[in-house]
Amino acid sequence: MRNVIIIGSGPAGLTAAIYAARANLKPIVIEGLNTDHQPGGQLMITTEVENYPGFPHGITGPKLMEQFRAQAERFGTEFLTEDVVKAELKGDVKRVWVESKGDVAIEGKTAIISTGAVAKYTNAKGEKELQNYGVSACATCDGSLFREEHVMVIGGGDTAMEEALYLANIVKSVTVVHRRESLRASKIMQDRAFKHPNIKFLWNKTIHEYLGVEDKRLRAVKLEDTRTGEITEVPIGGVFVAIGHTPASQIFMGQVDIHDNGYIKTVPGTAQTSVQGVFACGDVQDHVYRQAITAAGTGCMAAIEAERYISAREA
Repeated sequence: MRNVIIIGSGPAGLTAAIYAARANLKPIVIEGLNTDHQPGGQLMITTEVENYPGFPHGITGPKLMEQFRAQAERFGTEFLTEDVVKAELKGDVKRVWVESKGDVAIEGKTAIISTGAVAKYTNAKGEKELQNYGVSACATCDGSLFREEHVMVIGGGDTAMEEALYLANIVKSVTVVHRRESLRASKIMQDRAFKHPNIKFLWNKTIHEYLGVEDKRLRAVKLEDTRTGEITEVPIGGVFVAIGHTPASQIFMGQVDIHDNGYIKTVPGTAQTSVQGVFACGDVQDHVYRQAITAAGTGCMAAIEAERYISAREA
């Protein structure tokens, strides 16, 4: 019987592991295996991280997560490089199954869900090859790298408008590209974007292809008109894809309460889910901030709450 089972190994899961291990709870981290939920989370495909406190000269995403992991290991965290294939979280004993152990469940007194979220991309030709080479899904993370560039934001919802407004004060210009002729964003966000002098709009357009793969640097995009099918080439220094994220919560459907958008519900101001002894932290429960630093903060919360839950039950 484990004290704490941590599912996921991004900033949230590894911070939870550090705190739980230092509390002598001997946590096990099921760190993920496949490309969508790989060990280390989304930072493993991030080149430069310049906004994580303590690294004034920046640090690569993989290096940062390597240091998180080493710190968790130092205090005795056990790691299992597997994906969870099934979970039963209701009741006093939390059970999770991984592929290699077949029908044998890993059992714990508490479980911390930190499986993160995956940004949605357009899947246009050249996009995958140019991620982190001019194509990004996070303006807050990467916007400062494009100060001297003209950039595009792809999308028409609130997130796209937030990204555009953030970038408009940093870069030379922002062009919002939307596949329809009206936005889905709330009126207040639309009004802000329309009024900003550094934001313009291209309607009824989708990304057809990203150009620059051979040089590993985005130089232009081909846009397709959704009405006529006409293809046009537009030089651009950066593209920010803002069409949403998919939280990795599917395996917990029916186990804990989940919002309509797929994010796990937590009690406001805590990491507690709808099930006693089950906590959620990081991007799997956060559709607002989605930053490494906020994920780490909620990982700390989850571990402290798990320790208090165990102590209260054993008192």
